[in-house]
Amino acid sequence: MSTAPVLFPRTGSAAPAAGRAAFTARSESDLDEAEMRSRAQEDASVIYARPRTHKTRTLSESGSAPHTVIRQRQTYHANQGPHSRARRLSHDETSAKHRQFLVDVEETMKLVLEQEDTDGNFQIAATDKGPKVFALGTASSNGYNSFEIRGTYMLSNLLQELALARDHGQKKIVLDEARLSENPVSRLSRMIRYSFWSNLTRRIDGDGLEAICADPKNRGRNQAPRIYVPEVEVQMRKYYERIAKEKPHLGLIVSTIPRDFTPEWVRDRNEEPGILALAMTEIKGAEGEDSDFKGIPFVVPGARFNELYYWDSYFVSLGLISDGHIDLARGIVEHFLFEIKHYGKILNGNRSYYLCRSQPPFLTDLILQVFANLNPEDAEDNMAWLKRAIQGAIREYHSVWMDASLRLDALTGLSRYRPEGVGIPPETEASHFTYVLQPYADELGISVNEFTEKYTAGDVSVPALDEYFLHDRGVRESGHDTTYRFEKRCANLGTIDLCSLLYKYEVDIATVVRDHLGDSLDLEDDYALSAFPFGTEVEYKGPSEFVAEAGRRSTQVKQTSAEWFVRAGRRKQLADHYLWHEGRGLYTDYDCAKQKQSLYDTVTTFWPMWCGMASEHQADKIIKSQADANTRRKSSLVKFEALGGLLSGTESSRGRISLARPNRQWDYPAAWPPHQIMAWGGMQKYGYFHDAQRVAYRWLYMVTIGFVEAAGCVPEKFNAVEASSNIDAEYGNQGTDFALIPREGFGWTNASYQLGLDVITLHQRRALGTLTSPDVFFSRSHVTANVASGDRE
Repeated sequence: MSTAPVLFPRTGSAAPAAGRAAFTARSESDLDEAEMRSRAQEDASVIYARPRTHKTRTLSESGSAPHTVIRQRQTYHANQGPHSRARRLSHDETSAKHRQFLVDVEETMKLVLEQEDTDGNFQIAATDKGPKVFALGTASSNGYNSFEIRGTYMLSNLLQELALARDHGQKKIVLDEARLSENPVSRLSRMIRYSFWSNLTRRIDGDGLEAICADPKNRGRNQAPRIYVPEVEVQMRKYYERIAKEKPHLGLIVSTIPRDFTPEWVRDRNEEPGILALAMTEIKGAEGEDSDFKGIPFVVPGARFNELYYWDSYFVSLGLISDGHIDLARGIVEHFLFEIKHYGKILNGNRSYYLCRSQPPFLTDLILQVFANLNPEDAEDNMAWLKRAIQGAIREYHSVWMDASLRLDALTGLSRYRPEGVGIPPETEASHFTYVLQPYADELGISVNEFTEKYTAGDVSVPALDEYFLHDRGVRESGHDTTYRFEKRCANLGTIDLCSLLYKYEVDIATVVRDHLGDSLDLEDDYALSAFPFGTEVEYKGPSEFVAEAGRRSTQVKQTSAEWFVRAGRRKQLADHYLWHEGRGLYTDYDCAKQKQSLYDTVTTFWPMWCGMASEHQADKIIKSQADANTRRKSSLVKFEALGGLLSGTESSRGRISLARPNRQWDYPAAWPPHQIMAWGGMQKYGYFHDAQRVAYRWLYMVTIGFVEAAGCVPEKFNAVEASSNIDAEYGNQGTDFALIPREGFGWTNASYQLGLDVITLHQRRALGTLTSPDVFFSRSHVTANVASGDRE
């Protein structure tokens, strides 16, 4: 097993350069092929930022608009049958060189939409019924001759380029054909790097409040923007109060959060939801004056998720690091440390209704990823940052995930997704729990809405519902909301997900203390440490010097790598006992209440490989198919691998779907970015590079084909069986609702694309650019036999 961290580096990449010279258009005769192609890689802000001069055969260079020929076109109607088109004559230029077109932005956009956008959603996709042919006047003929743009992809790109030109105030443009025919892999990667990350970036300060306060999930009566500030952050509160006065049009309300808030306090704020303050850069004022503040930027997932999340932000940060945005990723760590300090945990999201729950913990790995990419010239500051950050992770580990009164199961020693909370999660869709609440409302002879208000307020007691929502909150903390894997039992499950992540914490903390802090660390914040060993049912046979009761104070116990490595060893012992199934060749969950393993086959079986907890034998069982004289068992990899990557779970585990048992978005046939990224990393760590490349190619193919055929769509999840973004479950697919041009993609899908490109080979990337199906590509590949058997390099 490789011990080197898998960082998904992009060799030679750099952050977007500032102050790049504006692009000046020339006629195609002035441009060689390489230069024309290079312009396809330019960001729109470079190409369309300034008025473009032009040269033609009949006009001298001028800033004035040339004569532009736009022929009136008949609107195409789907019910007219095959579209008839004039036979191709001399008006079509036949040069093989990349062309340039003279384009009237508004008029062309209008005509393209009339002809090609047959479903009226301001996108051009493969499902639209237009002729998929559109003629543009060439720049070399001053618009007199024309050339036909063909196919969904080029027409969709045309619409996108027109939208970008309009954004920059351009009325007429010289458009390179290379922008329309650009390799889709290059185009999507470029848009992510130069556009999507920027458009998903938020700040919580006077300049950024208007964008961040918008909350599509707020269905309450009170829609006024509100920010909650920790009561101890007095200067920060004064800053926001000043902003509220300076910008009365915002209608901003500034409220405070007590240091020791309770679940009841959180419930009582459900009718007054708001954004939670995050870390800021304080600018000290003159003596006697209040400080000024500037928000530290961060990236949101996108669509209806317009706040800082936990595990979303981790995967987004990997993408940011890959694209050279180190400061953005470091800022996200700062926000996480702020949340631990003031809210007691890294939150599901920084909204008031998320205050009681967290999400899958990835802080230590994010710290190490950022630290590895900091400027080495600032070694002293970097080490101070690492020391401060790892202390925050240690506090989170003990106070959140190893809390014996809440998430830790004392008997097994397994931690569970089991957050506090009272009542019904207010951020869900209005009808989400109707089928659960209706019988209780009927029993009382009242409406569901009336029952919801009474139950949330505590006016009616229903223990069965209390149990139901305990598990529901656990599902949401797990990040896998929702799935039949967790239905009505999540809070009782010791999941392989959480066990793997905590093992990673223990190894990471041990490594930092040993390699960077002289194998000794004094903690600065005071809090209670958890007991060791965790779990009483499985005998602990390790060193007795680390055995300790719960309640020791953090400031009194020196941290050493030996203790943390022993903790990691104990966790692997428990994982092998409770979570590994030798016969099935995979990891699973353990029901601590029923004291038995779950039968649900979950793709998170790859997580122990990602964190390095799996043995070589266990990794082989997961990846390889096993054969003997009597039976042939499919490997876990074969169970989950589909046309478009790795499935969240198997169809048999999900069970039958019906009106009474609808689809859940984290079940078969769904595939999600975080599962792909972690599986690739796990396979690489154990030497299964061919397998990592194959499943990464499958995922990238699915994302790319969706980008090409669905107007540039980059959604949060996919149907891996059909390699499609068409997946109808719960609140729909985020990242698909846009007009004219995709501006954000979706956070962790963006990241998965950039990271996946670093997993596959150059040959595979070229095949991806031609949209070669993975089944076709790997059936022709000379490595097929080795790949199928899970052979290592």
